[in-house]
Amino acid sequence: MNVMVMTALSEVAVQSRPPVDVIMPAQQTLPAVFASPHSGAEYPPEFVAQARLQFPALRRSEDSFVDELFASAPDLGAPLVRARFPRAFVDPNREPFELDPAMFEDELPAFVNTGSPRVAAGLGTIAKVVANGEEIYARPLRFTEAKRRIDGYYRPYHDALRQVLTTTRTRFGFCLLIDCHSMPSVGGPMERDAGRARVDFVLGDCHATSCDKAIIARAERGLRDLGYAVARNTPYSGGFVTQHYGRPDDGLHALQIEINRALYMDEAAIARGPGFAALAERLKTLVRVLGEVAIEFARA
Repeated sequence: MNVMVMTALSEVAVQSRPPVDVIMPAQQTLPAVFASPHSGAEYPPEFVAQARLQFPALRRSEDSFVDELFASAPDLGAPLVRARFPRAFVDPNREPFELDPAMFEDELPAFVNTGSPRVAAGLGTIAKVVANGEEIYARPLRFTEAKRRIDGYYRPYHDALRQVLTTTRTRFGFCLLIDCHSMPSVGGPMERDAGRARVDFVLGDCHATSCDKAIIARAERGLRDLGYAVARNTPYSGGFVTQHYGRPDDGLHALQIEINRALYMDEAAIARGPGFAALAERLKTLVRVLGEVAIEFARA
């Protein structure tokens, strides 16, 4: 599909749909919430017009199709929250205002975090680069544009996620958030494992701070039983969502899951691969495993 057609479709979608979907089960039976903040693929046309990159290059930062891989969650009794907007446009897995001052023509307010490692890497709330390090914009932005995206897309995502988490914890006395992502099959040029092949799954619990150790252990065992190679916290230990919402002492636990894209997609073409259906079916087992451990914690 060419750039013009994709952009036209996005314009219709942006005008007619909210920036976030909350897909609730007919009856919520699991004290768990699945979220996909980076699988959005509805590109606002004004963003595409601002970019110096061609449309396919803009998509390199997507966790493409991850929401579809976990589409079974509502059928199995757990809500699924997913962003419609793309990560390259505004990233909900960051603080509200992690911004690079070099990207803006005007001075940023004092409350903006300009010194985080994510900003230094070009991957703040408004990203400077896509996943392979190519710069997105041909010219500087204004802060009002960043604020518009944060108010119109970022905040609605977190408002929706927070509401579902709060409702779940209130109802069950416990809530497990599973933050769902995908990763390139080989470490990128800006990453510590640059050029090295990656395992099938990486589980992140912010180094044993965002969820109980029994939860990540059960997730790891469940994936290994399915035949997958699994690592913990390397190269991804958990982003803003996992760090911010993971408060085990308050009955809210958060686990990040990264899936190797080679398992289910053609990374170059950004298309579902022959392994997509099989992986989606196997992830139903993982949803059940995580649901079972969440129920055990809720009853404890």
